[in-house]
Amino acid sequence: LAKELYPIHRSITGEGVRKSLKVIKKFIDILEIKSYKSGEKCFDWEIPPEWSIKSGWIKDLKGNKVIDLHDNNLHVISYSDRVQGVIKREELMKKVYTIPNQPNAIPYITTYYDRNWGFCISENQKKEMKDDYYEVNIDSDFDDAGEMNYGEILIPGNSEKEVLLSTYICHPSMANNEISGPVVSAFVS
Repeated sequence: LAKELYPIHRSITGEGVRKSLKVIKKFIDILEIKSYKSGEKCFDWEIPPEWSIKSGWIKDLKGNKVIDLHDNNLHVISYSDRVQGVIKREELMKKVYTIPNQPNAIPYITTYYDRNWGFCISENQKKEMKDDYYEVNIDSDFDDAGEMNYGEILIPGNSEKEVLLSTYICHPSMANNEISGPVVSAFVS
């Protein structure tokens, strides 16, 4: 289950979440897949538009890809707006995020409520980016008529007491919670 879930690109909404829930349902057939519409109020929160992304990359001007979303799901900030063009290095670096004290790690960043865009790379990758200009591309869309999906299981017991197990799958390629949580929960049920 973990091997199937890990490579799926997903955010808080979108096809990756639906695909992930269908994978989990293969292991737990009693899982009910439910949804809220984008814009719907859920307590003090409003469901954001559904976000989808086709591609995201940075290339040098010779056409060599420096980073590519298809190589690592974390390379594009989740909920990034669409962008395309050639950008001066100094300007691009304002949109590139790293974890300086973990030079091989790629951070996970999201921009659910602020239309923005950016890339996440390792500090070591950033140090290799020395050209004056780079071509950038994020091919993404927002759907105000979309939805946020979630899974739910209710297992009746012999007691009136209720036990809640909660986990989430909204961050891609993170084994320590968005993979381990659903996997453990799947096999507890």
